[in-house]
Amino acid sequence: MAEYSIIDGMPAVEVLHQGRPVLIRRATDSAATLRADYAATARPCPPYCIQPMQLHAGVETLGELELLDCLACIRQGELNLLVVDSRTDDWYAKGTIPGAVNMPFAQNMAGEATDLPGLTAALIEYCGVRTHAGVLDFRNATTLAIFCNGPWCGQTPNYIRTLLALGYPPDRLKWYRGGMQDWCLLGLTVI
Repeated sequence: MAEYSIIDGMPAVEVLHQGRPVLIRRATDSAATLRADYAATARPCPPYCIQPMQLHAGVETLGELELLDCLACIRQGELNLLVVDSRTDDWYAKGTIPGAVNMPFAQNMAGEATDLPGLTAALIEYCGVRTHAGVLDFRNATTLAIFCNGPWCGQTPNYIRTLLALGYPPDRLKWYRGGMQDWCLLGLTVI
């Protein structure tokens, strides 16, 4: 029988998703195909332009194994790390990476944040950001590993650029460039 491990010696990774354990593993159905939402290869640019591999100096670009490592660290009790699905609620409801939390980035066609107060409130509530005299303090900011739909999706790059403009430290931002498209392409668990 064929082995469908993530990598040799790693058959699955256990994560918590909304408080419940979930195993991330590769699909074993050899007839499985890519989800229709991620199968399209013709996407007009703008807005669906291919994103660079390196988004910004100091912001680490992640592959699937590095993202799985982030999720495993969180499962093992790392409190200063969060995997963030930056997509809108409707996309999140279609399926996400187990263990990711949804912190959507609302933007206009120019990629600018349309709900900066909401983003700021989420940073304060979930990401260790504080305010002092109306100024954001990022000294205790959580490290965020952020993703969206894939290498053609500008949502997370715009999110990260906005966070950097607000003062978020680049070394506390990670970008899973492959997003849901690459995750699904590799047959990894979606919840």
